[in-house]
Amino acid sequence: MNKAVILAGGQGKRMKAPIPKPMFKVLGEPMLEWVLGACEQAGLQKICVVTGYEAEQINTYLGDRCETAYQAERKGTGHAVMQTLPFLNDDADGNTLVLCGDAPFIDSETIQKSLERHIAEQNAVTVITAKVPDPSGYGRILRTDSGIAGIVEDKDASETQKQINEINSGCYWFRTLDLIDLLDQIDCNNAQHEYYLTDTVAIALKTKRRAGAFCSKNPDVVLGANDRKGLLALNTAARMAVLNQHMANGVGFTCTDGIIIERGVQIGAGTEILPGTILRGKTVIGENCVIGPNCVIENCEIGDQVTLNTVQAYTSKIDSGVTIGPFVHIRPDSHICSGAHIGDFVEIKNSEIGTGTMIAHLAYLGDSDIGKDVNIGCGCVTVNFDGIKKSRCEIGDYAFVGCNNNLIAPVSLGKYSYTAAGATITTDVPDYALAIDRGTLHIKEGYTLRKFAENKEAADTKK
Repeated sequence: MNKAVILAGGQGKRMKAPIPKPMFKVLGEPMLEWVLGACEQAGLQKICVVTGYEAEQINTYLGDRCETAYQAERKGTGHAVMQTLPFLNDDADGNTLVLCGDAPFIDSETIQKSLERHIAEQNAVTVITAKVPDPSGYGRILRTDSGIAGIVEDKDASETQKQINEINSGCYWFRTLDLIDLLDQIDCNNAQHEYYLTDTVAIALKTKRRAGAFCSKNPDVVLGANDRKGLLALNTAARMAVLNQHMANGVGFTCTDGIIIERGVQIGAGTEILPGTILRGKTVIGENCVIGPNCVIENCEIGDQVTLNTVQAYTSKIDSGVTIGPFVHIRPDSHICSGAHIGDFVEIKNSEIGTGTMIAHLAYLGDSDIGKDVNIGCGCVTVNFDGIKKSRCEIGDYAFVGCNNNLIAPVSLGKYSYTAAGATITTDVPDYALAIDRGTLHIKEGYTLRKFAENKEAADTKK
């Protein structure tokens, strides 16, 4: 069986945060998730993640998704792989991919193609490489006619070797039985007193085993991050790759400033994304929409020809032909039906807004079921929480809710019903009825004259 070992025990001290380095995020996902996803897409079903620093964070994230091995002391990459020997020995037939949990841009095609080469050439070890414009700081690949002669580190390379632009990605395919044997032969006789996985290549060649290299078409497979600047570079590379893919699919961007689109987002052709917009999770957006500026959309399903201006929406559905914004908050489990209009400073929570319904401005609608072609006046609030439990409001088709209304849930307004401005509705309103709530108005004539006079006398007394 073919399987994978992912090295994820690093601390990343220069990140200056108590988080394992592979858990730092690129486009909203931990770097480890990118690597895991590539392995899974390549069909590798048995995966072992080597943890170390703050291991519990990674264990919690993984759950029972794959196996883990703990590296109590960080003594190099070879030492990390040694911790997986029980995993390797359990079905040692086949091949094992070893890769870094903080190099997020490994891709499934590279994994599959390199495995094919590894098997075809009957290699004990196959190094995944890439050619880059500037190889400074990376280990160079020394090739021969029949494979590779080894890997030379940048600091040890001759001037001629430094001209080589094919570099080591840190990913390797091994025949599993060979990997077990090679791990037993590496030592820590070096300045750092660490066990280096790269030493397995030299040992394989020394023991008359074949070592090869597969050069990926994706030069980004070598990219990692050692500090916040490097992490920013990863995010920038990933962000632009996603934007370029959407542009190729017919999505428009007049300017990409502040636009972040996570890789799980789907967008239809003809849609325009405006600056400052962040699209997260499994959001799906239809065709010919205008999203932005300054929107945050997470795990939402959005239909065609939708306009969202300065909207934050989470785990909700917005049907075709809806216009929303500016300054609108759509909280989870809401459904905005086709043709509805929601204007400025409106909050919707766990509610259905019917077809063609208008909520022009300054309203809160929570835990509500609102029919079609309803008009919600300025300042309307559904009072859905009594301090103990939440209750729902129902508003029938074609109802007209006046300005500054409080709907005290649970309450129902019938179809074609009207409520007068300033009303507090505590009982159900039948179909076609008008609900008026007018308290007794008391007028005290001359009040302000007396008040001003009292204030003047008080001021004169102080003098």
